[in-house]
Amino acid sequence: MRSRAWSWTVFIACFAVSLAPALQANAASIEENIKAIKSVGPEGARHSAAIAAVKELSQAPTDALPVILKNFEDANPLAVNWLRSAVDTIADRTLKTTGNLPAKSLESFVKDTARSPEARRLAYEWLLKVDATASDRLIPGMLQDTSSEFRRDAVARLMAQATKAHEQDDKETERKLLTSALSGAIDDDQVKEIVKPLRELGETVDLQKHFGFLTKWSLIGPFDNTDKKGFNIAYPPERELNLKAKYVGKMGEVEWKEYSTDDEYGIFDIAKKTEPFKGAVTYATTTFVSDAARDVEFRLGTPNAWKIWVNGVQIFGHEEYHRGSFLDQYKVSAKLKPGPNTILLKICQNEQTDDWAQAWTFQVRVCDRSGVAITPAEAATTSTK
Repeated sequence: MRSRAWSWTVFIACFAVSLAPALQANAASIEENIKAIKSVGPEGARHSAAIAAVKELSQAPTDALPVILKNFEDANPLAVNWLRSAVDTIADRTLKTTGNLPAKSLESFVKDTARSPEARRLAYEWLLKVDATASDRLIPGMLQDTSSEFRRDAVARLMAQATKAHEQDDKETERKLLTSALSGAIDDDQVKEIVKPLRELGETVDLQKHFGFLTKWSLIGPFDNTDKKGFNIAYPPERELNLKAKYVGKMGEVEWKEYSTDDEYGIFDIAKKTEPFKGAVTYATTTFVSDAARDVEFRLGTPNAWKIWVNGVQIFGHEEYHRGSFLDQYKVSAKLKPGPNTILLKICQNEQTDDWAQAWTFQVRVCDRSGVAITPAEAATTSTK
């Protein structure tokens, strides 16, 4: 018996040793396939290799799921779609075969706010298929989450509770729930649905502050945009930012003037502030004081052609006219330095005479990647007139 037991132990040890290289090879294959997928480029570059890698990666074991999900973070949108496909294929096959998924590791991934919001959401959706209680356990704690989808879910739960409190005529509970919901709300539809009853309860809501709109600007113009030529002309404000300077504009001398807006959504109506406003260019500038170096998004809405500079560096531009305007229409990533940061906008109006082509407006807000407002450390240097 002792001899047989020893022989069986030796057999298991030898089998494990022989299996180790295969497991290592499998792990290496997973990493190689992920690398091939993430190397996919535009216009078909390396697509054939990526497609083959997706097919092979989709046959990986379930314990590869966290590895694949982690690689969403620095992958381009096409690569993310293919990584998602591999995750779905592996999870679906495992669920159909075993009726189970690694719930513990999936939940751990969902809780890791440093991970890609898209990957966390995908992990959450598969987690719910094997643990229906996960929603009640996780979502209430996600009111300030880095993922806009998780925040939205958390806000929706509070809104539903507030509705029940309203039906029970419990105004104090309703007020507390709505106030809490607003602190996490970043989507305009939810914000509007929360603000209306809050105001009916006598609460004051500052939407300019909630969204992080920039409401004080110095404007100069108009400069010439006849035949839309002004978009690519570097007028003086692009070469120097001197708020005391005067320049030759489209109709004569122009100078910087300070304005503010009381519009709840931070909308500046340039047409009402500078004339004439057809075939014209206006520049707007303000200063944003940051308490530290940080990554931000400038979110802009305008029906007009535009460019934006931060600290003298152009970070984006878009030459299109009269396709409508809405909140967060454009999202531009930027880096702020500690202290004052100078923001310059160029807003161009064309010469169309149609009634629907008269709008000449802009709105700008500063937020993080999830849409949460970032407020300045102190008031901007431009004042109000």
